[in-house]
Amino acid sequence: MPSSRPSPLRALITAGAFTGFAAFAALGPVSAHAQSTAVMAVASTFTTLDPYDANDTLSQAVAKSFYQGLFGFDKDMKIQPVLATSFEASPDAKVYTIHLRQGVKFHDGTDFNAEAVKAVFDRVTDPANKLKRYNLFNKIDKTEVVDPYTVKVTLKIPFSAFINVLAHPSAVMISPTALKKYGKDIAFHPVGTGPFEFVEWKQTDDLKVKKFAGYWKKGYPKIDMIDWKPVVDNNTRAALMQTGEADFAFQVPFEQAATLKSSPKVDLIAAPSIIQRYISMNMLQKPFDNAKVREALNYAINKEALVKVAFAGYAVPAEGVVPPGVDYATKTGPWKYDPAKARELLKEAGYPNGFETTLWSGYNYTTAQKIIQFVQQQLAQVGVKASVEALEAGQRVQRVDSAPDPATAPVRMYYIGWSSSTGEADWAISPLLSSASFPPKLANTAYYKNDNVDADLQKALATTDRNEKAALYADAQKRIWADAPWIFLVTEKVVYARSKRLSGAYVMPDGSFNFDEIAIK
Repeated sequence: MPSSRPSPLRALITAGAFTGFAAFAALGPVSAHAQSTAVMAVASTFTTLDPYDANDTLSQAVAKSFYQGLFGFDKDMKIQPVLATSFEASPDAKVYTIHLRQGVKFHDGTDFNAEAVKAVFDRVTDPANKLKRYNLFNKIDKTEVVDPYTVKVTLKIPFSAFINVLAHPSAVMISPTALKKYGKDIAFHPVGTGPFEFVEWKQTDDLKVKKFAGYWKKGYPKIDMIDWKPVVDNNTRAALMQTGEADFAFQVPFEQAATLKSSPKVDLIAAPSIIQRYISMNMLQKPFDNAKVREALNYAINKEALVKVAFAGYAVPAEGVVPPGVDYATKTGPWKYDPAKARELLKEAGYPNGFETTLWSGYNYTTAQKIIQFVQQQLAQVGVKASVEALEAGQRVQRVDSAPDPATAPVRMYYIGWSSSTGEADWAISPLLSSASFPPKLANTAYYKNDNVDADLQKALATTDRNEKAALYADAQKRIWADAPWIFLVTEKVVYARSKRLSGAYVMPDGSFNFDEIAIK
């Protein structure tokens, strides 16, 4: 998904995680790691070490080595305090008073306190800084220091998902001393409060971090170093796990999962995720302005077969607009496979012989190519002829993400994915299906507009009452499902490999990482 844009999680998804795999240029020999060094092989290079300027899940995930936020998530995407200890929200969901952990130091010796929080939020909310995550934090009106360990954040509008935003992996605390010293170059000199401190970043090779002796959580981290290695080639990444030259690999190519599973050196782990895969249909253009056409295409795709063909079984058919594991998700499906029903609906819509269209993929890696080819074949069986194309990252930005005028946007059918890295339904729905989120602002590539859905989303953010929010989000999801702006495909599983000598590191449901308890046996 880009997580703010189909996010790569986009990597998987997304901009995700990961936006496609480039050809691999030979990886030099990996030296045997020291007893307390973990080698982590990941599927893409890192775009930046400034999480506020990253759109990809991977760059934010590795930044957890040296950065922490006020809040975070546990393995089930439940909010946990990290550098905050507690908070209070005003009844109108506009004012948040946050109490901070005391006795925490940044890696450069600067005290973590309310002044540091203010400096970080003032930076990201200043549009002049042009940070990619501005859209996630632009509801902040002002940040005030109440006392050294209490900060008050006032929002421009009611926004009851604000604490979830503060748990997003981009919402980290950066040393205000380092921000003053390095300015825009902070992306190359990260200074946080995390368990490891920055050593070096060779942008085409690896990122090294070492144990921070002054870490506030006593007894941690349990290892001395992490060496993050981008290994773009699927075969090489899998081979490094089998030879023992890497301790952790993500993502694991689905087609190689069985081989890694049989390796005596490796634990292959498949876990539920909140990574949703779908095909949007441009509702401003014929024939996708016709609800019966959109319904027909949902009936035309055999999701169970897709899971087997493209995901080697490591996915489940989508059961709703928002995947299970995201707060306020509602089960509304899945759409059953019924090609006869699809042909009937197409006939009723005025397309008895089908139609011709284009199907683009936001990624060009192997699994994405398998998916669009499978969908192409399925659509042909109900008379729809789709020419398919897997877009490079630059093509995706130009043709889809940056289309200036919805009326002339060239996208028709578009395969993409999303992970709500705030763990809450708002970020799973609003960027993708609110009428305020048409490209280039956000990622509503269906150009979907439903006034009732927009009202539900706005009302849900204006209340802190969980029952009221649940009812509003449920109504929005049911309306979206019935309108069928997407072909709802699957929810992926996260599949990764971990050496048997390593413990305490895992992939989060959003495709990010947790390695708080990382240890080497």
